[in-house]
Amino acid sequence: MIVKLKRTYGSGIEPLIYAGQNYMVVDRSLIPELLHVLRNEEQFDYCVDVTAVHYPKREKPFDVVWVLYSFPRNERIRLKTLIADGETVPSSVPIWPTANWLEREVYDMFGIKFNGHPDLKRILLPEGWKGFPLRKDYGILQQDNEWVQINLGIESGQ
Repeated sequence: MIVKLKRTYGSGIEPLIYAGQNYMVVDRSLIPELLHVLRNEEQFDYCVDVTAVHYPKREKPFDVVWVLYSFPRNERIRLKTLIADGETVPSSVPIWPTANWLEREVYDMFGIKFNGHPDLKRILLPEGWKGFPLRKDYGILQQDNEWVQINLGIESGQ
C-alpha cells in the first residue's frame, strides 16, 4: 500500500515505520485526497483520532496527526502533516463524521482551524477562554487565575 501511494504522490509522502506501524509525513495539500483514498480504496474505515503536537522552535511548529484503523485489514496507519502557526488543514468530517469532536478538541487545545468543519468551536473549555492550553508556550496558571477571578469572582485554587 505504501509503495503504491508513494508511486502515486511522489515527494508529497514520506513513508516511515515506527514500532512496527506505518505512518506517513504528508504534504498538507495532499491531505483531503489521501484521506479519501485511504478510506475508499485501502479500507481504513475508522478515524481513531485527530490530534496535534506543538514544537514551538520549528519553522512549522505544529504536527497534525490522523490515526486511522482498518477493520478488514486489522491495521493502523498514521498520517502527519506539518503546518505553520495560522495555517489551516482540511476537515475530515465529510470523510469520517466522528472526526467532528476530534477536530474541535484540536482547535480548542491548539488553535488549529479545520477548513470545512461544520461547527468549529470550543468543546472542552468555556467560550471566553483565552489561548490554547496544549501549546507549549501557554501560561495555564495565569489564564486559570484570570478566568476564575473574572467569571467566578473568587481566587483560583491553583
